[in-house]
Amino acid sequence: MKKKIVIIFLSIFSIFIISCKSQTTNQGQQYKKKFKNDLTEIRKINIKNQIINSKALLIQIKKIKVSSPRLYFKNKIIYQAIENWLKTKSNINDFYKFGIHLFQMKGVDNYGNVKISGYYTPIIKAKKHQQNNFIYPIYSTPYNVKKHKLLPKRKEIYNGILDKKYILAYSNSLVDNFIMEIQGSAFIDYGNNQPLTFFSYSGNNGWPYKGIGQILINRGEIQKKNMSMQAIKTWCKKHTIKEIRNLFEENKSFVFFKETKKTEVYGASAVPLIEKTSIAVDNSIIKNGSIILLQIPLLNKNGIFINKYEMRLVIALDVGGAITGQHFDVYEGIGEKAGILAGFYNHYGYAWILNKK
Repeated sequence: MKKKIVIIFLSIFSIFIISCKSQTTNQGQQYKKKFKNDLTEIRKINIKNQIINSKALLIQIKKIKVSSPRLYFKNKIIYQAIENWLKTKSNINDFYKFGIHLFQMKGVDNYGNVKISGYYTPIIKAKKHQQNNFIYPIYSTPYNVKKHKLLPKRKEIYNGILDKKYILAYSNSLVDNFIMEIQGSAFIDYGNNQPLTFFSYSGNNGWPYKGIGQILINRGEIQKKNMSMQAIKTWCKKHTIKEIRNLFEENKSFVFFKETKKTEVYGASAVPLIEKTSIAVDNSIIKNGSIILLQIPLLNKNGIFINKYEMRLVIALDVGGAITGQHFDVYEGIGEKAGILAGFYNHYGYAWILNKK
């Protein structure tokens, strides 16, 4: 009888071990605790890492105060509590001494694993008028459309259905234009040592967004574990412009822009964004201006998770069409280097919303 009990126990234990090993962790996933609720108040966090972006956070709060006083005063109590906490150089588990409460998000799998991706501001070479290989239009939002009528699909726009008066500039890369749409803004480089011009998000055509990364995964052309913006760029380099265009056209959604005089990158909250401190969120879950304690997986130069994390305090100041549910998009900055890092991120970390009761 005892022998049977031992065998049953070992069998159950083996199944448990196998099931744990089968859970993916190479993107930063952790399986320490399962959560029943969307938010669970946590008194103590078993993490010794210090916050590494304290100065950047204080700068971001100041920019909110200057650029959006209404948003600042709406969150003033929690901002001041965080500033007081930072002055004492206290550790994370001392938040409660300042009346700050932490609520852990359940994540995409109820194990706390919140999806973390990255976005950035590209620098796009362009000309005001079509010339040489500068032939790919960047459009402003058409305004002479009947109420409740959808704007043309991407394929129709690529075929030139929109009036040329809506063309802001011409780039020399359809891929760059598409990346600009995904990121939601860009600095335009007209050349001849002219200052960069910031093109901000102006709207979209109303058709549903379809990720081309998932399309390539479904085709079997890129493995899911290898999917990143860099992988998509590599795919584009190996294919003709017609093949690239056919792929992009599967995403019917199209983004429009407007030329501005801004010298900083602004998010949807009309506040300048600080790299690695501003995030885009789903506003149905996270309110604008909210502060989140975010545990972010660290990657090597090849975009591989190195089984380490860093702790950052970030602020919800932006949104994105593809950012829904338990998903944060971390702003990585401007230019090619930021773009490479943003392109690598398709990982998971823990997130705690900070609240002042």
